[in-house]
Amino acid sequence: MRYKAAIFDMDGTVLDTAEDLRRAISYAMQEAGYGEAEFSRAQACAFFGSGVRVAIKRALAELGREANDAEVLRIEKIYRPYYAEHCDEATGAFPGICEMLMHLRETGIRTAVVSNKPDAAAKELSEKHFGELMEMTSGEREAEGIRRKPAPDMVFDVCRLLGVKPEEAVYVGDSEVDIETAESAGMPCICVSWGFRDTGALRECGADVICDTADELEKAITG
Repeated sequence: MRYKAAIFDMDGTVLDTAEDLRRAISYAMQEAGYGEAEFSRAQACAFFGSGVRVAIKRALAELGREANDAEVLRIEKIYRPYYAEHCDEATGAFPGICEMLMHLRETGIRTAVVSNKPDAAAKELSEKHFGELMEMTSGEREAEGIRRKPAPDMVFDVCRLLGVKPEEAVYVGDSEVDIETAESAGMPCICVSWGFRDTGALRECGADVICDTADELEKAITG
């Protein structure tokens, strides 16, 4: 079917942010006293998807360290300002994404980002790399009482502002969190294979539609 709106995850879906995330989590952990923390791209991809605190807990677990709340908050205070300053040093749109977004907008399909990335960073990156191609961008805002993904709150809020019903929109992502988000919002999900999870992992998580290129993704959205 042809959807009225396409709502995209950011990290690993429309933007390749893995290297900047890898540098930021490695820096934060090292500054916090974990000198051995120099993570690979694959490790960073495995950490992220459910927000900063979950990423830190996963990083601590990778090092065999305890992930109590106080320690996670201590590391988070190092991570957030560092990433805010360095979030766009090695980040860029995946091949064909900007062209795809332009085609969607030309056909009248609304576009937005819903990400567990900190709201300020999500908005900054979306504005720089996509400009008006993304009508709206929403990052993590739990302090405002809007639960992060996979809760449906952020998606519902964006759908309301776009003037579409959730069932008239599709959520596009690259991880199990995105599949769960779409399910919790009662909307279809399209996954991409170039992000933080490979095709096999996406299939195991219940993905029905997986696209390998931006052209395939455009066709899946436009029907």
